[in-house]
Amino acid sequence: MNAAFENPEWLNYHHLRHFWMIARLQSVTRAAEKLKISQSTLSEQLAELEEWLGESLFDRRGRQLHLTEAGRVALEHAETIFATGHELITRFRQSDQKRQRVLRLGAVGPLSKNLQFDFIQPILKDTRTKVVVVAGPLDDLTRQLQEHKIDLVLSNIPLRGDQEQNVFNHLLGEVPVFLVGGKKWSGAPPEFPRFLQDVPLFLPSRQSDVRADFELLLADAGVEAFVHAEVDDMALLRLLALSGEGLALVSKIVVERELQSSKIKFMLPVPGLTERYYALTIRKRFQNAWLGEIVQAFRARLKELAANV
Repeated sequence: MNAAFENPEWLNYHHLRHFWMIARLQSVTRAAEKLKISQSTLSEQLAELEEWLGESLFDRRGRQLHLTEAGRVALEHAETIFATGHELITRFRQSDQKRQRVLRLGAVGPLSKNLQFDFIQPILKDTRTKVVVVAGPLDDLTRQLQEHKIDLVLSNIPLRGDQEQNVFNHLLGEVPVFLVGGKKWSGAPPEFPRFLQDVPLFLPSRQSDVRADFELLLADAGVEAFVHAEVDDMALLRLLALSGEGLALVSKIVVERELQSSKIKFMLPVPGLTERYYALTIRKRFQNAWLGEIVQAFRARLKELAANV
């Protein structure tokens, strides 16, 4: 059993709520009136909370109260705790028919919007489910995942085992990577990768595993890449591909809709190169059956993309 449960050190939520009220109203006097308790009692409870946390939560400047850095951190946690408590009460007081499920989804910033849409599209058919999508860097989303602020993170970068031992990578699938452009290739069929010598390229940033693998292919063939632009935004990479001023290195899912509308004039698969996508969770198994169903549907979608090359 976890040692934290064998020897629990419980937070006084009563005192935490009183601190929260003082912080919101920026006054012990107004908070005491709102809570219908005496100022002296409220001040004593605030002092007890500060002693328990080992930090001062307010700077007292004359008659004004200002949150310290520790106070701002405590307020952020308090608001999260009370919001979660409200969600818990609402969940169990509503009937099954009226109960709304919330999927809080994190998406790594550079991740394709097409991929995000394909993941949430099946959920939109269920009016009982609300989807909240938060974009950001992987380390920030991982922190929110550990704090239970989000349920799942979509990423094209797995977490290494030595980074976060309580976060698990679930492989969703892999999709072929292509060189695409907005102009037709003139002349003889291109010979990969030698035809890329002096061809302007639009590449993802060096944080991408695909970028590293692609440059390794070129280096092995003695081809020096002419990098015309490098970006970590897949929407911008798609627009650069359509510009006709060079070739972009993208996963098939990034330009799938453009392929359907024939806006892409050149498309060449990069031999042996795929991009992998992951769902990051804090459990080895998906805690909700319906979330597991969503993931399975998305895995089937990626398999379909990989098959139709």
